[in-house]
Amino acid sequence: MMAVRRRPQNPSSPGEPAKSQKQNLKASDALPLPLYLTNGLFFTLFFTVAYFLLHRWREKIRTSTPLHVLTLSEIAALFSLFASVIYLLGFFGIDFVQSFVSPNNARAPHDPWNDVVAVEQQPKNDVVRVAPLAAAGGGTSSEEDEDIIKSVMSGTTPSYSLEASLGDCRRAAAIRREALQRTTCRSLEGLPLEGFDYESILGQCCEMPVGYVQIPVGVAGPLLLDGEELTVPMATTEGCLVASTNRGCKAIHVSGGAQSVVLKDGMTRAPVVRFSSAARAAELKFFVEDPLNFDSLAVVFNRSSRFARLQRIQCAVAGKNLYMRFTCSTGDAMGMNMVSKGVQNVLDFLQSDFPDMDIIGISGNFCSDKKAAAVNWIEGRGKSVVCEVVIREEVVRKVLKTNVAALVELNVLKNLTGSAMAGALGGFNAHASNIVSAIYLATGQDPAQNVESSHCITMMEAVNNGKDLHVSVTMPSIEVGTVGGGTQLASQSACLNLLGVKGASKESPGSNSRKLATIVAGSVLAGELSLMSALAAGQLVKSHMKYNRSSRDVSKLACPS
Repeated sequence: MMAVRRRPQNPSSPGEPAKSQKQNLKASDALPLPLYLTNGLFFTLFFTVAYFLLHRWREKIRTSTPLHVLTLSEIAALFSLFASVIYLLGFFGIDFVQSFVSPNNARAPHDPWNDVVAVEQQPKNDVVRVAPLAAAGGGTSSEEDEDIIKSVMSGTTPSYSLEASLGDCRRAAAIRREALQRTTCRSLEGLPLEGFDYESILGQCCEMPVGYVQIPVGVAGPLLLDGEELTVPMATTEGCLVASTNRGCKAIHVSGGAQSVVLKDGMTRAPVVRFSSAARAAELKFFVEDPLNFDSLAVVFNRSSRFARLQRIQCAVAGKNLYMRFTCSTGDAMGMNMVSKGVQNVLDFLQSDFPDMDIIGISGNFCSDKKAAAVNWIEGRGKSVVCEVVIREEVVRKVLKTNVAALVELNVLKNLTGSAMAGALGGFNAHASNIVSAIYLATGQDPAQNVESSHCITMMEAVNNGKDLHVSVTMPSIEVGTVGGGTQLASQSACLNLLGVKGASKESPGSNSRKLATIVAGSVLAGELSLMSALAAGQLVKSHMKYNRSSRDVSKLACPS
C-alpha cells in the first residue's frame, strides 16, 4: 500500500512558530461557542428584545406613560439590543475585524508543493504520516476545508455535525475522511468516496460516512415461482454461491416451477413494564388479552399509521414484570418504526387505567428482533412463508447430478438429525442464511435481521412411487420491506425494480413486501437443492476450489521444513 507525506516545512527560528500561530488566528477563535451557534444566539436575541421593547412602548403610549421612565427589564432589553447590534455589525464586517486581529495575515500565494503527494512503498503498514489535503479519494483542497479538518481533529467541531453545518453531505464526508486519516495515521486508500449520493443516506441510513463499500451483485435465475419468471439479484463476496443458486433455479424451472404461500404477515414489538406486585402485572395481562378490550386498544394503536393494523397481543409474565408482544400488519414497510409508534400510543393509553405501571423499555426482547429466539420460530415474525417444488427424477439425475434416495437420506441425517444434535434453533437447513443475506444486501433490507429471517426447515421426501423429489422450505420470520430504510438507495432500488417490487403497491398495500418474502423463500429453496445435491454427489470441495479459491499451487510457495 501507499504512505503519503508532506514536504517538511522550512526551518525557522524559535520565535517563528508562535508568529505562525498568531497569523493563523481568526476573529471567530475568540468566541466561546462555534460561530454558527453564536450567530443564531445573537439573531434570536436581537429580534426578541426588539419585539419586547416595541410592545412595551406601545403599552406606554396607550397608557400615557412617559417613555423615558424605564423598568429594570426594559433597561436589560436595551442593553441586550445594543450588544446584539454591535455583534451583528461586527459579524457582517468580519473581514474588517479580522484585519485587526491579524493585520499581517495576507493570503500567501499558493504553493503547489503542498498538494504534491510523495508516494513510497510500505510493505508492513498503511501508515499516513501527515495526510495531504488532496489525498487519494479525499477530495479536499481549499484553505477553508483545511481549517475545518483541523477543527475536527482538535475536537472544536464535532464530526457528526459536519453535514448540518456545511450543508453539503459529499464535502462533509470528504472532510471527515481526511480528519480520520490524519488522526489515526492510517490510509483509507481503496475505500471509495466518489460516485455515491450522500444526501440519500442523511438521517436514515448511515451517520458520519467516510466512503462506501463495494459488494458485487450477481443474478440467479430465472426462478420460476408462482408462474412468474424472476431474476434474483444477490450481493455477495462468496464464490460459488450465485452459481449454486442458479443451478437450483434451473432445476426448479425445468420441473415446472415452485409454489409459495404466505402464512402470516405481522411485525412485532414487545415492551416490558413493571408493577409493584406479580398480581398487578397479571391484572394487566388479563385486561390486554380480554377480547372485549381489543377493539379499543386497536383504535389507539392504529392511529400511528394509515397502514398499521393491530392483529393481536400476546403477554408473558415474569414475576412482577409483564411482556406484551404486539403484532401488526405494516403494509409494504418492514415496519419496526411503525409498530413501535403504535405500541407507544397503547402504553400511553394504558397508563391512565394503570398509573402504577412503570415502562421499563419499549422493547423487552420478547419481540424478538435480530436474535435467534423460539418465539419467532413458533409464532412467526414478519412474513411466514412456505415454498415447495416437485423435482422430477430425470432432473435430479441430469441437473443436480445425484439421485432422490441420496438426497432424502442426507436431508434427514444433516438438516434434521444433525441440527437436532447441535441443539439448533430454527437452523434445520443447509445454508438458508447465505441466500437471505445476499438478497438482503442487494435489496436494501436490514442485514442484521438475517438472524431470524434465516430460520428455516428444509424437508425432502420421495413422491410418485419414489421416483420424484418433493422439496419444501418453511420460513416463519422473513422480515422484509420495499419502502423505507436502505430500499430507497439507488443501487438497492434498482434491484427491487428488477424483481418488480420497488416501492409501495398502490393497488394492494403490502403485496410488494409479501412478494419479496416469497422470492427470498424461493431462492432459499433453489440454494438448498443445489448445495444438498453437491454434498450428496461429493462435489462441494471441487466446486469451491473452482469458484471460491485461487488456482495457484500453494505447496510450491511453502517454506521447506
